[in-house]
Amino acid sequence: MTLSPETAPEVRNAPGPSGLPEYPDAPPPETAPVSAPQLAPREATRAERLRETAAAWARIAGAKTAVVARVVRPIGWIVVGLAVALWITTLTLGWEEALVAAVVATVIALLCVAFLFGRTAYQVELDLTRTRVVVGERAVGALTLANRTSRPLLPAEVVLPVGSGRGVFSVPRLSAGEVHEELFAIPTTARGVLAVGPVSVLRGDPLGLFERTNDRRQAVDLFVHPKTSLLEGLSLGQMRDLEGLPDQHLARDDVSFHALREYQPGDDLRHVHWKSTARVGDLMVREYEQTRRSHFVVALSTHPGEYRDPEEFETAISVAGSIGLRALRDSRTLDVRTSAGKIRAESGRRFLDSLSALEPSRPREGGIVALAGVLATHAPDAAVAVLICGSLVDAGELRLACSRVPYGVRALAIIADSRVDSPVLRRVGDADVVALGALDQLPSAIRKVLS
Repeated sequence: MTLSPETAPEVRNAPGPSGLPEYPDAPPPETAPVSAPQLAPREATRAERLRETAAAWARIAGAKTAVVARVVRPIGWIVVGLAVALWITTLTLGWEEALVAAVVATVIALLCVAFLFGRTAYQVELDLTRTRVVVGERAVGALTLANRTSRPLLPAEVVLPVGSGRGVFSVPRLSAGEVHEELFAIPTTARGVLAVGPVSVLRGDPLGLFERTNDRRQAVDLFVHPKTSLLEGLSLGQMRDLEGLPDQHLARDDVSFHALREYQPGDDLRHVHWKSTARVGDLMVREYEQTRRSHFVVALSTHPGEYRDPEEFETAISVAGSIGLRALRDSRTLDVRTSAGKIRAESGRRFLDSLSALEPSRPREGGIVALAGVLATHAPDAAVAVLICGSLVDAGELRLACSRVPYGVRALAIIADSRVDSPVLRRVGDADVVALGALDQLPSAIRKVLS
């Protein structure tokens, strides 16, 4: 307990046997706390100082080496190595021819190094008119470089990386305040996500020995969407919610009235039909037919072993995109799953962006059979399930995959087969199976399914 000075009891100092005052609360001399000795910091030895200095110089040398490695191009390393070898030959063997060649190589290298010096203080603006295009369309953009300094800037080159390639633009001499604009078009021949940029200002020599780049703008993602079909006037399945069609399963609580039955323990008293109860004399409750939500599932196999060639894989992705967009236009809940996992499909743009970045999965992740099992686990209450795979899936695997679709879910299997000239329709169990060779066959195939 802590006492304030006002309430603390008074303690008088009584003389002890030695005649000196004693304090009852004071510890005896032999148990008094002894302060720990303060140890002086140990000075580093000469070997430790040398190691620290060597480590610091190694870090500096590593950073400088990385900078030099980015500046010197492969042909530049050849010229520098040749010059060093010629100088060594001259100093060891005294060959006059080697001396002349060494001087020439050294002068060339020094002259090329001089081209690296200069200001590159451009203000760069990268503008893509469209960041999302369909395969085959061109993405048009503009690159604007401005000299906002008070001094002129020497001619230079600007590098614009696009995916694995790059475009090089020549920029003339810009006076103070002058602006230069370059228009460009990016052709798209394949689905994917292309990184456009970062824009780099390039300074180098005419021989291509050395090159210095300065990044001026962050990269922009260009989404190349797969081709899709609008499927106008076509709609798979029925809306199974408030205004939809009920199924044959009975439920205790739903929206579609079926019949009256006797009360059973656990029934909700809100569904008691009191007029019938009064007339019959027993407690009667309403029974309903179960209805389902407008839940649409697309299962796209990305297993590389199920497709004969890359064209089949692209056709399957285009089919999945077309059907998914149709479901979103019908205001249905869309769930899209691939062999690698679920992809985002909250909106049409998000869905197509996800398809643009889709790549073949690893073989150990399973094919259409494993994907159908995942569908049955995560979407048992779906209204329609569409299974999409390649032509290398045999009849047994397809039958097994269709059998894993939950009972009561309308199943449709679409096979991308490059050997098919027109849609082929057949039945596998309770599922409709369609084989098509190209995306433009999808509307007629859906009409065959609905007819």
